[in-house]
Amino acid sequence: HRRMPEMAQRFPLPRDLWHHGVRKYGFHGLSYEYILGVLGETVKGRIIIAHLGNGASMAAILDGRPIDTTMGFTPTGGLMMGTRCGDLDPGLLLYLFRENTRGVAEIEELVNHQSGLLGVSGISSDMETLLAMKSSNPRAAQAVEMFCYHIRKHIGALAAVLQGLDTLVFTGGIGEKAAPIRHSVCQGLAHLGIRLAPELNECHANTISTADSPCRVMVLPTDEELMIARHTYRTIFT
Repeated sequence: HRRMPEMAQRFPLPRDLWHHGVRKYGFHGLSYEYILGVLGETVKGRIIIAHLGNGASMAAILDGRPIDTTMGFTPTGGLMMGTRCGDLDPGLLLYLFRENTRGVAEIEELVNHQSGLLGVSGISSDMETLLAMKSSNPRAAQAVEMFCYHIRKHIGALAAVLQGLDTLVFTGGIGEKAAPIRHSVCQGLAHLGIRLAPELNECHANTISTADSPCRVMVLPTDEELMIARHTYRTIFT
């Protein structure tokens, strides 16, 4: 993410804050690095990688270079997650401070550990649990639907930055294993040229789009631990 354009890294805040390190850093960089290594030279162009797990983010890649990402200054922003809220109106936090007399520690606990899938469902932060209850529990269904809605919305924003989309990659625990989530997300993205093959999606194939889909949709396992090991080896021995 450190090679993202300055336009993507800056917040619309006073300029002096930039020099104090207030900028978009992004996270899951090791996961994105691994996936780009797997894609190699064979997949180029406009790529969005969706790392979906208890923590979730997405990155826009153009010809191998990072263009933008959903997480910001901290891992709390961006997509709705297991227990994290994702993007919020900053004024809401000010409201909670002023009207509900919540302290900093309580607000931090709220947005990082009591929100997201857990907060909306009131049941669990675990997607597998919520999917199993979806048909019989409206709150579980709403949490799952909100999760997919926010993913679609951010894919749309990143695709606009990329001026289109050639490849969408799902990775992370939910991205790799939850076929219903991939189906729900892709169902609302036909305007981006995404045509999902249901039978390939259900069996978690590497490519889950149809042969004539203008946008290729892939499911790839990530390996952040391997990237840590590689970077550690280079640091010590080179």
